[in-house]
Amino acid sequence: MFYLKEIISNTLIINKSKFICNLIPIKNVDEANLYLNQIRKKYFDATHNCYAYILGDNLNIQKCSDDGEPQKTAGSPMLEALKKREVTDVLAVVTRYFGGTLLGASGLIRAYSDSVLEALNLAKLATKELTLTFNLVCDYKEYNKLIKLNYLNIINASFQKEIILIAKIKEIHKKQLEKDLESIFKNKIELEYTSNFDLI
Repeated sequence: MFYLKEIISNTLIINKSKFICNLIPIKNVDEANLYLNQIRKKYFDATHNCYAYILGDNLNIQKCSDDGEPQKTAGSPMLEALKKREVTDVLAVVTRYFGGTLLGASGLIRAYSDSVLEALNLAKLATKELTLTFNLVCDYKEYNKLIKLNYLNIINASFQKEIILIAKIKEIHKKQLEKDLESIFKNKIELEYTSNFDLI
């Protein structure tokens, strides 16, 4: 699955109608409703504010709305566009300003789907990866070797007589880290890890 790293907005003009797509990363239904209300207020004079959202790694929460457009010509195609690109924890809102030309059902389906797909093409997407965070105390000589480990992400370093590090690695690098630490410290180092899923 993919996750949106930041809010993205994109506008399409189709037969004089303006379609403004906003893609927003969300964590829950309350956030979806909050952002949806904000967009409705911002575009209060729009003809339609159609939306779709998906939540959960298994896409277990899905909802969409045509907001007055003919049934299944707006919300459903938007939802399908998100699913096609395997994006979750996202709210898509497409705001339409009617331009005077009727698009027909197939034209609307294409317009709302394309609005979401084009915005996704511009979006920064990430995957979730298991990471491990740990503390480590070392001397300056050991520190100079540690910073050369390109898979090691040092989050914080406190420089005193010794150096106290907070560092993070991807879980897949755990065995390599333990091997490298044994080489640097000349003995086996026991670490306590805190695991988390991060967007990478």
